[in-house]
Amino acid sequence: MEFASKLLEKAVDEMSQLPGIGKRTALRLVLHLLRQPESQTFQLAKALETMRRDIKFCKNCHNISDYELCEICANPHRTNEIICVVEDIRDVMAIENTSSYKGLYHVLGGKISPMDGIGPNDLNIQTLVDKVKEGTVKELIFALGSTMEGDTTNFYIYKQIQDFEITTSTIARGISVGNELEYTDEVTLGRSIINRIPFESSLKL
Repeated sequence: MEFASKLLEKAVDEMSQLPGIGKRTALRLVLHLLRQPESQTFQLAKALETMRRDIKFCKNCHNISDYELCEICANPHRTNEIICVVEDIRDVMAIENTSSYKGLYHVLGGKISPMDGIGPNDLNIQTLVDKVKEGTVKELIFALGSTMEGDTTNFYIYKQIQDFEITTSTIARGISVGNELEYTDEVTLGRSIINRIPFESSLKL
């Protein structure tokens, strides 16, 4: 792709690094910004810069937050006895949209995947185990996607906490095997949370 301007080419190169954005789509977006008032582009750039600089990760659950404690963890109406274990922040958003869950979350930041060089120490697993050791958590809900990596991660965590008096469950398999939570419709996802099954049972399936 030939560019009449090196500045335009640089902007397109940077934009095309975003997920799902190819060079042609990036060019269309950049040209759209050029047609807009300067103030709009500057506001976008400032919002991205401020977000990257000031956004925090909740010290309790690792969700994104404007403060040290996210709104979910700080909500006195949420129960801290149930923790839903998810892969990333998008899964928190997906489950929250169902309005079917009133516990807290724990964001792992990924799944165990030896093929990708991701091991247990690369994820937020130890802080989850520490919560269980404190004795206030009564149930862990494993809400990772139904993939080989998700099942491996679930089982690894289960082995770490199996000696503690805690209930472990997994979301019901109304979600197709191999699907990611963020692409599941809200009704199906909500029902899978409500109709969760003991994790031990899922090992026999």
